[in-house]
Amino acid sequence: MAKTKTKRLSSPQELEALRELIVKGRDPNQSCIVICGGTGCLALGAQEVINAFKQEIEKGSLKNKLALRVTGCPGFCERGPLVVIKPKNILYQQVKSEDISEIVSATVKGNIVDRLLYTDPDTGQKITYEHEVPFYKKQKRLLLGDNSNIDPTIIEDYLALGGYATLSKVLFKMSPDKVIDEVKKAGLRGRGGGGFPTGVKWESCRQAQGDTRYVICNCDEGDPGAFMDRSLMEGNPHSVLEGMLIGAYAIGSHQGYIYVRNEYPLAVRNAGIAIKQAGELGLLGKNILGSGFDFSVKISRGGGAFVCGESTALMASLEGKVGEPRAKYVHTVEKGLWEQPTNLNNVETWANVPLIIKNGADWYAKVGTEGSKGTKIFSLVGKINNTGLVEVPMGITLREIIYDVGGGIPDNKKFKAVQTGGPSGGCIPESSLDLPVDFDQLTDVGSMMGSGGMIVMDENSCMVDIAKYFINFLEGESCGKCVPCREGLKRMSQILTDITEGRGKEGDIELLERLSATLADSSLCALGSTAPNPVLTTIRYFRDEYEAHIKDKRCPAGVCRELVTYLIDEENCPGCGLCVKACPVEAITDMGKKKPVVLDQEKCIKCGACYDVCKLGAIIRK
Repeated sequence: MAKTKTKRLSSPQELEALRELIVKGRDPNQSCIVICGGTGCLALGAQEVINAFKQEIEKGSLKNKLALRVTGCPGFCERGPLVVIKPKNILYQQVKSEDISEIVSATVKGNIVDRLLYTDPDTGQKITYEHEVPFYKKQKRLLLGDNSNIDPTIIEDYLALGGYATLSKVLFKMSPDKVIDEVKKAGLRGRGGGGFPTGVKWESCRQAQGDTRYVICNCDEGDPGAFMDRSLMEGNPHSVLEGMLIGAYAIGSHQGYIYVRNEYPLAVRNAGIAIKQAGELGLLGKNILGSGFDFSVKISRGGGAFVCGESTALMASLEGKVGEPRAKYVHTVEKGLWEQPTNLNNVETWANVPLIIKNGADWYAKVGTEGSKGTKIFSLVGKINNTGLVEVPMGITLREIIYDVGGGIPDNKKFKAVQTGGPSGGCIPESSLDLPVDFDQLTDVGSMMGSGGMIVMDENSCMVDIAKYFINFLEGESCGKCVPCREGLKRMSQILTDITEGRGKEGDIELLERLSATLADSSLCALGSTAPNPVLTTIRYFRDEYEAHIKDKRCPAGVCRELVTYLIDEENCPGCGLCVKACPVEAITDMGKKKPVVLDQEKCIKCGACYDVCKLGAIIRK
């Protein structure tokens, strides 16, 4: 979409006049080709698709018939690169550059390219429109919904949808106390993991004694498999900035920071462009819209330390110090960044704020459960058919997310568990699939909401190995400042490694439980105190797998190499030779046509390559 040149805005009236000019200059009936330019689709070749569209549209008179918009992530990452034809919302999936000429030609003529439509796996029917795809049907995309309507590098797209109108309302029609009351009444809880009431935190920061107050946006998303904050910052950075502006006005802050992982280059770029564009229009900086309110935002790039997702470690890093947490008896709302009152919320929390003020607390509070209001964005990954970002109302069940939205488990395998809450979250079994998802219910089963990571596991997942993976991750990311976390995680990792490698012994399970209690009770920060969750929940719900590893020296899922043996079922082996070709160490001998192969156990490295290629059940895994 074209950019509109304008001077710095000095009043709400000028903002509305600019918005009216932008909207008037756009034809709502014009066909617009919307391409996902988020990190996920770019990894699947979206840049080639974007380039091909640009070249095709430049031909002849097409420039006046078709608009082109490169946007952030719409969520359906499994099917990328994604293209949506507006205003009809026709969805094309897994688009390649060689498809572009056909898409453009069909769009101009009002036709549809059937072969690029989504096929319903249950009915076999082609689905034309985005909202009819099962992946989207049970979602409520209050935050992600605008991603496909906005080019994050063009502020006019955000303004055309009413962007910064809520800021104008706050600056000229609401007192700071009224803003805080509205956020409290809405019941917004922090989406970064702790779930603390946002309005209460703001109020505490406003009332704290200090010369300067700071607000921080935490975009240091380090959970394996999580990309919610990254996608919001990439796709709609102005919603985050507007939320920060409103929060800063309510708290009495004039300086904000976006702390973002340096491994998120697109998020860093788009946030920087948004800050620059908002500043040029007078929506950031001195005397915003002539209100007398000043607020500036700077970007600080994190070095990739997982522990810097913790508030005090993040603030230490922002100050140029080693990213280590401090004891929690001093609250950051009283003494945070440079010992001044500081309010920190994550990307998703800030993005919710304009929605609440615009539509009212009562509107927001109608979505969700009694104790958890609004929607939540989850990154749905792992053994799931529809990998991607999902935004659902609080209170939806795990079963609905995994089967209705996620499309179930690939290859008709059996669901085993889902881990929520990142590496410090718990593994929830099949018996809890009908659990409503909110802050309190997840805590009751030993897990937590966290920032929104959701990793699905199937029957081939070893839960002891899963626990070992997350403990090893947390051991590597521990800052090492406190002994319980530093030494406790190291010892837990050693025990879990012994169990998975056949050296487990009686008493190891109980020792893991005692170590877990020590970490939970005496670690300095939440990284250590929540680290035992994967171990405790896998013991709680899958104790039989631990016992099989320890007592029987057997891995039921066939994952732990040292506890797995591969055998040849001579009755089912036709001597086809596929396993012979797949074996990387020549441990399998071809005995001739229609004769079963022979497996040398001494040479076998238990890699499972033979088992994977054999479709006749001739390779037995024990």
